[in-house]
Amino acid sequence: MRIDILTLFPEAVRPMMDASILGRAAKKGLIEINCIQIRDFTDNKQQQVDDYPYGGGWGCVMMAQPLKACLDWVTEQAGPAKRRVIYMSPQGARFDQGHARRLVSEYDHLVLVCGHYEGVDERFIEKCCDEELSLGDFVLTGGEIPAMAIADSVCRMVPGVLSDPECYMGESHWDGLLEYPQYTRPETWEGLTVPEVLRQGVHKDIQAWRREQQLIRTQARRPDMFAAYAPRTAEEQLIVDRLTGREKLTYDCRPAAAEDVDDLAAIAAQASEYLRQCGVDQWQDGFPDRETLLEDVAAGGCWLFTHDGAAAGMICLYTRPEPDYDVIDGVWRTDGTAYATIHRAAVKAAYRGRGLADEMFQLCEDLALGRGYGSVRVDTHPDNRVMRRLLERRGYALCGQITLARSTESDRRRLGYEKVF
Repeated sequence: MRIDILTLFPEAVRPMMDASILGRAAKKGLIEINCIQIRDFTDNKQQQVDDYPYGGGWGCVMMAQPLKACLDWVTEQAGPAKRRVIYMSPQGARFDQGHARRLVSEYDHLVLVCGHYEGVDERFIEKCCDEELSLGDFVLTGGEIPAMAIADSVCRMVPGVLSDPECYMGESHWDGLLEYPQYTRPETWEGLTVPEVLRQGVHKDIQAWRREQQLIRTQARRPDMFAAYAPRTAEEQLIVDRLTGREKLTYDCRPAAAEDVDDLAAIAAQASEYLRQCGVDQWQDGFPDRETLLEDVAAGGCWLFTHDGAAAGMICLYTRPEPDYDVIDGVWRTDGTAYATIHRAAVKAAYRGRGLADEMFQLCEDLALGRGYGSVRVDTHPDNRVMRRLLERRGYALCGQITLARSTESDRRRLGYEKVF
């Protein structure tokens, strides 16, 4: 993994990036982190990198020319690579462990651009940057701290940087939960004793205790994460049900009719807002609109789920080939001669975490199998970790990445999954 940090203050970044674990990894050749001075690429003798903003306003804006020249030099030095250019911006998507996992698995060269003053010329962002990332809903004096944080979180997952993948796979945020409590010697300190289950040494009991503690701690400290978590096992579901006091509900389902379009649109709107809150750039451009939902209804593939007569969720099953699946950066599990496709699975906020998503997918799988199809395919956004966990728990295999050629959405990347019966 190579990371180039474009900055006006390389002397502030290098000491941190050269220290401790990352410094040792760099000496071993496992990672390469460079700090590039943007001023060295100006086209004026004064090494000016900023100027007053058009339209007036406070402060100055970094100019596009030195940034682009710096980026061009870096890419030329690095050569061909799976590259991602990222601008550190408070307007960007909120960086989390999911972003770190994506970056380390999909790219071998990251260019992190650090802005200053009132930001950078928007034309540089539009022309040269692949995405914008933020550490949170606050503003810093520059992008160096976010760049260092992202570089650290990505590099520690590069194979060999840490002694074993277990060093980070059990940590907070790895799978959507906070980490369990940790203890070391002595057994009793200040009147507090290490939990008995950890002292007994029964591996199975320890694993169960730790998972329960993860759920308990996440609910208490990060209720937003807890609400978004999809239990992976029946045992986890029991713990979640006990913690929330919410029993599994009973649902009815039927093919949706044209007069249900208002309910379908309301479900889609709530799902869109939920994805936005989770930082997922999916269903953020008015899709699916009423016309699309009416097309689903007319095709006979849309199912409406209700609880006590109230609309709770929707899902669509198509048995025609999906053109967007013809090209995949990967391999489908079947040759595609007879597969069904699931689209537009969405649950209203009041019914999330109450067993509805599983029932909707089970219906589609039963229908596909009953109609003689050998597999079911579905796609979801790479950042939609809730859906990805649901699919993996239900036995869907990740087959590769596709692009929604006919979509109007700004981010058309999707991961394709398939379940073979």
